[in-house]
Amino acid sequence: MKTLMCLYAGLLTLVVGAGTALAQPEFNQVERGRYLAVVGDCSACHTADPAKPFAGGFRIDTPFGALLGANITPDVVTGLGTWTFGDFQRAMSEGIGHRGKRLYGAMPFTAYTKMTQQDDRDLWAYLQTLQPIANNVHTNQLPFPFNIRTSLLVWNWLNFNKGEFKPDPVQSALWNRGAYLVEGPGHCGTCHTPKNTLGGDKNSQFLRGNNLGVWWAPDITNNNHTGIGQWTNDDLVNYLRTGVNRFSIASGPMAEEIENSSRHWHDADLKAVAVYLKSVNSLQPSPLALGASDSRMVAGKAIYSDNCSACHNDSGTGEPGTFPRLAGNPLIRATNPTSLAHMVLTGGGRTGSTDSRPTAPAMPSFARDLNDQQVADVLTYIRNSWGNAAQPVKAAEVARLRKNLQP
Repeated sequence: MKTLMCLYAGLLTLVVGAGTALAQPEFNQVERGRYLAVVGDCSACHTADPAKPFAGGFRIDTPFGALLGANITPDVVTGLGTWTFGDFQRAMSEGIGHRGKRLYGAMPFTAYTKMTQQDDRDLWAYLQTLQPIANNVHTNQLPFPFNIRTSLLVWNWLNFNKGEFKPDPVQSALWNRGAYLVEGPGHCGTCHTPKNTLGGDKNSQFLRGNNLGVWWAPDITNNNHTGIGQWTNDDLVNYLRTGVNRFSIASGPMAEEIENSSRHWHDADLKAVAVYLKSVNSLQPSPLALGASDSRMVAGKAIYSDNCSACHNDSGTGEPGTFPRLAGNPLIRATNPTSLAHMVLTGGGRTGSTDSRPTAPAMPSFARDLNDQQVADVLTYIRNSWGNAAQPVKAAEVARLRKNLQP
């Protein structure tokens, strides 16, 4: 999905501070800004052509239509060349761009508003060093009436709370740094927080999982059933650094985020994020597992034995570091099975490639081998076996996804 250009290894290790600006004097401003661009994964939305980094054009599909990432190189005609830092600061903190143009929420200013002005200055300094690239991008591809930007006055009133991150004096410096990264420049909630009918965050369900169309961004709260409650801090750090831990292997958009962003984060920042995420609690009732005699379970078990057990084993334990564990995997028990069905139908592409795992495994597609009911049955079996428990998958859900995945 994302076309990313991150070649930012080799930065110095951060000293964890109270959780806000990267203000250590041993860092020069451009290098601090470069690191922030990695943390924010800016190139994910602002690079469509790897030969034109940050020149925009990447397509962002929303429930309301398509938007294209803007050109953020310092080109004076098609980029930010005529912007001032004041323009940039206003865009980041208020969602208002050059000459008062209001920005859509696909640009996550609702999270970036929490960034310190110093971090914004550092990021701006880095952007000024980019090669100016002429690439005229018409960012607004939305149909009427969503293409009318004045409607954003109402959207902002309902969904946007302006304000810089304020450290919690009760919490540790490590926790505050993690909170700042997750809620601010890392904008984790943009993918992982459920959205309301207008596309704004349901803040009361922060990080509990969200539908991304053909993928599901999972629950990353400390919930034991659907979230990361059974993961240790080290499990989280390993996952964000390498894409693998003893529970899961990253795939889809998260694999790309790890490959091009979080694996380049400083160790201190990864540890801070782990500390913070483990403190985000959500109490949700766990469903009861289907009985083994249920017809869907019987059919699914046979399909699993024929097609899945060779890699994932009869007991769902997988192979550490190669084939993901299905037993006790919170993604398997997610409230939404979209990512699981996606993986079965398409294989989901390869997992991310990192320094520790330069050769990443890939899952084959079963779209030709299994019909919609068979995919639903095998997923229902997996989601209710080996201690897992989740709602059964319906053939109609698989059919809709299959249609959406077709070119």
